[in-house]
Amino acid sequence: MSALPKEAHGVHSTPGVHIDRLTVRFGTRTVLDDLSLRIGRGEFLTVLGRSGCGKTTLLRFIAGFVKADALAGTLTVAGRDLTHVLPHQRNLGLLFQSYALFPHLSVFDNVAFGLRARKLKAGEVARRVADALKLVQLSDAGHVMPAQLSGGMQQRVALARALVIEPDVLLLDEPLSALDANLRASVRSELKALHERLPNLTIVCVTHDQDDALVLSDRTLLMRDGRIAQLGAPRELYDAPNDAFVARYLGAANLLPPRVVYPVGDARHEERERLACIRPERFTIVPLGEGPLHGTIASVEWYGAALSITVALDASPDEPVLVTTQRGHSRMPDKGTRVSLRFEADDVVLVRS
Repeated sequence: MSALPKEAHGVHSTPGVHIDRLTVRFGTRTVLDDLSLRIGRGEFLTVLGRSGCGKTTLLRFIAGFVKADALAGTLTVAGRDLTHVLPHQRNLGLLFQSYALFPHLSVFDNVAFGLRARKLKAGEVARRVADALKLVQLSDAGHVMPAQLSGGMQQRVALARALVIEPDVLLLDEPLSALDANLRASVRSELKALHERLPNLTIVCVTHDQDDALVLSDRTLLMRDGRIAQLGAPRELYDAPNDAFVARYLGAANLLPPRVVYPVGDARHEERERLACIRPERFTIVPLGEGPLHGTIASVEWYGAALSITVALDASPDEPVLVTTQRGHSRMPDKGTRVSLRFEADDVVLVRS
């Protein structure tokens, strides 16, 4: 588990995970449809998507747990063909949302379980368990039983158990979903710091939470109906979504007819096949007449430091737009106020509907 210098940005050139033309069917239902994917060594990939999109099946395929009515495709990990290799022979670290700790074993024995199954000598087991617990900041907890630990600490034990075998790939299945909002943010930061300490560890994390993808990953894979909707850096998916589905999944998005955004004479004004996507934070509310879009404030919601404001546009009254802004020292705008909205040309992205 030694930390080596992180490689250049982007997908690392050394072998990580290579999936080629993966198709999985259960009965007449196709869960994964001819999916191909390359994940570089040392990359942190998050897999997003709605329930039933195939993201968990993808993770289980890498782990070797998929038993389907029809299964085609190949899997290579660290240059080794694992397509037909049994799960326990794949050298993969697994962390599930349930943690799956043995309640009758101490923290030390939980972490040591995989090493003892590999018949390592006692001294080597002790050294590697100590290293793993130090990595997750639980050096003094080896004697403690799981029931005595908080949910966040139990998750760290499960993470240490997954890392102690020095896996080629760490697979995370909704690792933060059982945590409350504050603890989730804390553990998310710890996971990011852990990956920085282990820059050659490839991590594949399945999640439904967009914040996990935006904070943690080098790249994000958004799935839809067993296929790749878009794959790229989180910022790329947020700032330049392929279509309306991607735009909505990665955060709030105002999707307007181009005629509302572009003036008459602009070729994009007559666009019918695409929508104009503008993120809520890209709008600025200004006095009436000082921006290109005009409307009436329909609602104002206060979230501490931020305001969430909906504006019914004159040009599209049935599709109110959302504007988010940081709360300033000026008074909050009132419902019913007539205003204009300002934005920059670069703030608009045309996406497929």
